[in-house]
Parts: sequence; C-alpha cells; structure tokens
Amino acid sequence: MAANDLVVAMTGASGTPYGVRLLEVLIRAGRVVHLVISPAGAQVIQQELDRTIDLEHFLLSDLLGHSPLTPDPSPAKGRGEVLYHDHRDFMAGIASGSFLTAGMVICPCSSGTVAAIAHGLSQNLIHRAADVHLKERRKLILVPRETPVSVVQLRNLTTCAEVGAVVLPASPGFYTKPKSLDDAIDFIVGRICDQLGVEHELLRRWGEK
Repeated sequence: MAANDLVVAMTGASGTPYGVRLLEVLIRAGRVVHLVISPAGAQVIQQELDRTIDLEHFLLSDLLGHSPLTPDPSPAKGRGEVLYHDHRDFMAGIASGSFLTAGMVICPCSSGTVAAIAHGLSQNLIHRAADVHLKERRKLILVPRETPVSVVQLRNLTTCAEVGAVVLPASPGFYTKPKSLDDAIDFIVGRICDQLGVEHELLRRWGEK
C-alpha cells in the first residue's frame, strides 16, 4: 500500500478502449494500479476488443492484448504494476478508507454504476471503493459514455458531482485534429491523467502550436 496507488475500474458501458489505454499509460508512468472489472465490463471488453477476460483467473495480458508493459525506467518513477481484485472481494484493501490511494477512475462508467454510487449502494467492490473515495474526500473520476442521457441519469451524475466526484464524459476534443481513433482515445486518457496528476504527452493542449 502506498499513498500514490490508483484504483481503476471498468464497468459495462461502451468505451473499454479508454480503460485499457489508461492502464497502459499508468503502468508506463510507474504507478501501482488496483484493477476491478465487473462481469458486464468483461462482456463489453469481449464485444469491443475481441478479448476474453476470465474474471476468476485474470491475466493482464488477456486484457491488454499483449504482454504487460515495461514501466518507464526513470528513477523518478516507481515500479508500475497492476494488482487485480475480484469484484466480489470486500476484503480487498481498497474497500476500506484506511487503505491510502491517490484516486480512483471508473472508465468506462455505466449508468447503473453511477446510480449505485449516487445512492450509496455498495453492491460490489467497485461501488464500495467509489463510496470510500467520496467519504475520504479523495479524487473519484467517472467516465460515462452514454447518449442520449435521460433525466434520471443526469440527476444521478449531478448527485455524484455534488458530493465530490469528477464527471469526465468520454467526449474527445477535435481542436487537436486527431488523425486516428487512437488519437481520440488518447485525448480522453490524457484528460483523466490531468485529473490524477499523472504527467503525460498524449495530447496537444489548447494554444500549443
């Protein structure tokens, strides 16, 4: 456990390439990531990336589509790694406020997950970890990918924002003139990293030549 550990969760919304790319960037940045994937999240990963994830016997290479990355060798950065937790494991450290982290990201974040967080329903480890981050006043970033959005969904997102969560929709900017889908994905991942205080060079910022 270290105060700069991060929690990443992937749930059953479209947008799994954002979550996978975020993991790659955080590993390269030398961060320790506690990863949780919901059953619906695993189904969407299969649908969008053609990658089969066994939540009972998880392998990071199955999710990344390649062998785990080597972290940046810079001495200023730590040893990047991913620690996987089953979504039903309420004994995991991240289920408690005494376990220190630097923040949590749910990417992608389903509307059902938003609703559970908004109403304090800790039905799985993802909900509980999010609840912990809110009560401990730590950074919680929700990355919804839904359109159109109902009034119910808007109210749930508003509730989450009112209690301290950052709502960061998966809406790429086009002023960067993306040349590929990867560029559009990197824009969102870069904005997530900005919120986490993780240095990156994933996007051209407004005003930069």
